Amino acid sequence: MKKKCISGFFALLMGVGIASGAGEAIANEKQKDILNVSHRGASGYAPEHTLVSYEMGEKLKGDYIEIDLQMTKDGQLIAMHDETLDRTTNGTGLVKDYTLAQIKELDAGSWFNEKYPQYAQTSYEGLTVPTLEEVFQEFGKNENYYIETKSPEVYPGMEEELLRLVEKYEINKKKLLVQSFSAESLLKMNVLDPSVNLVQLLSYKTHAVITDAEIATIKKYAIGVGPNHTYLNKEYVQKVVNSGLEIHPYTVNAKETMKKLIDWGVTGMFTNFPDILYEVKKGR
Repeated sequence: MKKKCISGFFALLMGVGIASGAGEAIANEKQKDILNVSHRGASGYAPEHTLVSYEMGEKLKGDYIEIDLQMTKDGQLIAMHDETLDRTTNGTGLVKDYTLAQIKELDAGSWFNEKYPQYAQTSYEGLTVPTLEEVFQEFGKNENYYIETKSPEVYPGMEEELLRLVEKYEINKKKLLVQSFSAESLLKMNVLDPSVNLVQLLSYKTHAVITDAEIATIKKYAIGVGPNHTYLNKEYVQKVVNSGLEIHPYTVNAKETMKKLIDWGVTGMFTNFPDILYEVKKGR
């Protein structure tokens, strides 16, 4: 069973010391479990936001499947990072201008083979864009899901549809995290279902520092924050963790950076290579 990282919860008492950096944030006799989030699946090795990528994330010891959501013209939630089809399919234009049936006709895998020939597989050719419903059907109610409401201002009703599917498939909410850059979307989620744990994503353009007031506001509706790792320092991480919030920076692919962030006290991170983070954790 995969482990998850929820604010205020710690691993069992350990009989060994912990890294000095993390020790400033938590008691010496306890060890935080570092959340290993498969960013868009194991997207370093397979086409992002495909069932193959999500499956690979599981096999490579990722703790959570991360799913970005967009919404089709006919109101279906699909797994895709961009508002446009251009980058990760052979289609073009805005997702919201196409029906699900039209998007299902697109090739969502060949682009990866062209961009990353070192990881190319003929089986990636012709992969389709999955719906959130298909992901739930494939992985079941007890999978760990980390779902982002992307551009919710573009898709009225996105939050309601997400929760409808969560209820329909009886998704275990203790294993569900919902994140967004949009505080409005998260506040809406909080009103619709206060039992869902939320994470506030932070833009590197506006959150190179985080204030006490911002932390206090976020704590009213979220259990954690998701900053870009490139502007973090030990002081930033410790300030967040000591406030009682989780901190899950994105997107960390280098082993040395992973080690540094763990030493600073992060409680999880997003990576395109969950196997690398698993090995870093295992070696500590």
